[in-house]
Amino acid sequence: MRLLLVLTLFSLSFTGVNSQTFDPIKWTSGVIKESDTIYTLYFEATLDKGWHLYSQRVADTDEIAPTPTEFSFTASPEKYQLLGETIEPEGIEKFDKIFEMDIKYFEEKARFTQKIKILDSDLNRISAEVFFAICDDVRCLAPDTVVFEFILNPNTTISDSQSNTVTLTDTDINKTKALKLPIKQTETFLQDTTEEKSYVSIFILGFLGGLIALLTPCVFPMIPLTVSFFTKGSQNRNKGVFNAILYGVFIFVIYVLLSLPFHLLDSVDPEILNTISTNVILNCIFFIIFIVFAISFFGYFEITLPASWSTSLDQKASSIGGTVGIFFMALTLALVSFSCTGPILGSLLGGSLSSDGGALQLSFGMGGFGLALALPFALFALFPNWLNSLPKSGGWLNTVKVVLGFIELALAFKFLSNADLVEHWGILKREIFIGIWILIGIALALYLFGKIRFPHDGPKQKLSRMRKTLGMGVLIFVVYLLPGLTNTTYANLKLLSGFPPPLFYSVYDKESHGPLGLNAYTDFYKGLAAAKAENKPMIIDFTGWACVNCRKMEEQVWSHPDVMEILKNEYILISLYVDDRETLSASEQFNYIKSNGSLKRIKTVGDKWATFQTINFKNNSQPFYVLLDSDLNMLAATVGYTPDIQEYLKWLKKGLTNVIQ
Repeated sequence: MRLLLVLTLFSLSFTGVNSQTFDPIKWTSGVIKESDTIYTLYFEATLDKGWHLYSQRVADTDEIAPTPTEFSFTASPEKYQLLGETIEPEGIEKFDKIFEMDIKYFEEKARFTQKIKILDSDLNRISAEVFFAICDDVRCLAPDTVVFEFILNPNTTISDSQSNTVTLTDTDINKTKALKLPIKQTETFLQDTTEEKSYVSIFILGFLGGLIALLTPCVFPMIPLTVSFFTKGSQNRNKGVFNAILYGVFIFVIYVLLSLPFHLLDSVDPEILNTISTNVILNCIFFIIFIVFAISFFGYFEITLPASWSTSLDQKASSIGGTVGIFFMALTLALVSFSCTGPILGSLLGGSLSSDGGALQLSFGMGGFGLALALPFALFALFPNWLNSLPKSGGWLNTVKVVLGFIELALAFKFLSNADLVEHWGILKREIFIGIWILIGIALALYLFGKIRFPHDGPKQKLSRMRKTLGMGVLIFVVYLLPGLTNTTYANLKLLSGFPPPLFYSVYDKESHGPLGLNAYTDFYKGLAAAKAENKPMIIDFTGWACVNCRKMEEQVWSHPDVMEILKNEYILISLYVDDRETLSASEQFNYIKSNGSLKRIKTVGDKWATFQTINFKNNSQPFYVLLDSDLNMLAATVGYTPDIQEYLKWLKKGLTNVIQ
């Protein structure tokens, strides 16, 4: 009857809640008799695809680290002794960018063995426990403990038995029921089309980049020359127009093809582009590359591909002719114009690698870029009279190139900032970053007003209205940046939306009690009391010290200024660490029956909050987020790992709109 009561209690679920309890690991155990006194005990873990179990040996560090697998045996030194340490398989070992250390883990199957020597011939049973934590690429589960009973039967060499001898009492049931929240209401969170919108946005940004590339000295003069070649060089005007359009199509195709290698990387490892984006070394390399791009745009040298490449392609285009020849002509343009388009494409590549869109997002961006470059050749071929309206080439083309150099210089520091945030160097805090942008803005304004000159600038002439207008616009932007240097409410420069380091990463002293300097309660009931006192809704953050994707959410999503502002000012943050090893007092400890019918000993703070999550939200993965008001009304459906900033921001705002006044 007690068991039925508890199972009924745990079977309750909520409409609109992402209810899913994961059980991706199965343990078996057995005994192998080596001799009359020597036995080998084995523990074998079988994991579902994509999940991994951590090694017993994790670096001894005071920093955040994965939860190691631990084996413990019933203390009976007079009955048997352990021979050496528990042996684990070879496993996989690689550097983890989040934990900033080499991590060893196991996939699919892992067999651990422990040799023992029997000292008491009457010994027939040995008890052991394994404490472990498992993760996949998007979530971690709370650490768990499995109890094993090894039967030392001399007539049986292998015994696949796994049992848990803990019994369930009335106290266990009552303490389990006490963790159950009287949640009164749920709300279904409707997914939006953020992902589709992000692809459209990157396509538009790529298109704008292509339009800018059209205005550079490497591309702009080629438009009338190429169009004239097709339309006037062909006896049949319709054929000439067709060839010009085909030329534009090939330009578009070539730039899309440049993104294909990244799809190969994405298929090998779907997380690789996101991994690259937070890689410190790569961000530093991007910083250096963008500095080189900027110096090139300033005119001190040119970045060009080997001349033999373009010469060879040009010869092939001339000799082959026809459709294939037009393709080689388009490829020649791509190579010849690389000194101007390369840095812009580099910005597009860096931007894609710094987001979560991956290779498909990059293809959309490259497609937009290629389309912008291709359109003029098709349009001017269809409407040749438009060529007369094109401005003549001149010094203004170099001005465009130098302005792009300043933009590249500003973007370079974004990559250095990424590395600085991950490593916590503290060399490029928010105010320093903004100060550098202010200096770059002032230098750009001085250039536009003719006070600074670069190698390819022509003789001094009267400033055009366009340069004056653009210069004033840059000065206005610099003035907008100035409050970012202060420790005031005006320091949150919303228009920049995530470009500078987050507000908490500051040269000014910030009070901090939780992730990223946020005030956070680590006990649900204390957080609930604060929510009632301040009349604010709560966000429950089921997290873990060793949860990789929890750190990703904090560093990549929560650090966004808009998200940070809502978490700081609109919600009571309650961070419940499911892997906290602090032992509960004896009166707080109890036994909990899991969904598979086995019993779990609730001995630590982490055990308590992991059970709290499972009972109330039918989920045992982290990160996991819940929005509740102080009366325990659910304000939105629960969500897990959500790397899309705008999607997560929309979820937070939805919770605020659903607060019952």
